[in-house]
Amino acid sequence: MARKKKTIISGITREEMEEAMHVYAVADAKQRALTAEMDGKLSAIREKYATQFADLDTEKEEAFERLQAFATENRDEHFSKRKSMETTHGTIGFRIGNPQLKPGKGMTWAGILELLKLQGTAYIRTVEEVAKDKLLAERELEECQEVMEACHITVVQKETFYVEPKTEG
Repeated sequence: MARKKKTIISGITREEMEEAMHVYAVADAKQRALTAEMDGKLSAIREKYATQFADLDTEKEEAFERLQAFATENRDEHFSKRKSMETTHGTIGFRIGNPQLKPGKGMTWAGILELLKLQGTAYIRTVEEVAKDKLLAERELEECQEVMEACHITVVQKETFYVEPKTEG
C-alpha cells in the first residue's frame, strides 16, 4: 500500500467547512448507493448459480462417499505402505490428525484437574496477568490510585476526529 502524504490545512471558514461536509456527504451517499447496487447484482448472480452449485455439491458428496468406501474396504491392499493413492484424476488417502487429549470414559476435564491437584503434578497451568479490567473499574478508589501510581500505571483515552454524514431514508 502506497503512503499518502498529508498536508495540514488551516484557516478554514465556516462556509468552507459546510461545503466540505456537503462534498463528503454526497460522496458517502454515492458510495452507499453503489454498494447497494453491487450487492443486488451479486445477489442475483448468486441466485442464478445457486441450483448448479447445490447439484455439484451433491455430486461431490456422493462421489466422496464412494471414494471413501473404496479406500476403507481396500485399505490393506492399496494403503498399507502409503497413506495415499494416486489416480488418473487426483489423489485419495488417509491423513493422520494432530495428537489430542481426550478424557477417559466417565471423566471430565474438571475431574481430571482435581485428580492432578491431588497428585501435586506439574501438569497444571497457572496464568498470572494484570487485572486491567479491575484497575479501570476501581481507578477512582484511593487504594487503587496509590497502587497505580506506585506501579507507574496511567489511564489514557484517545480522542479521534470523526465525520458522520446525515443519511436520507
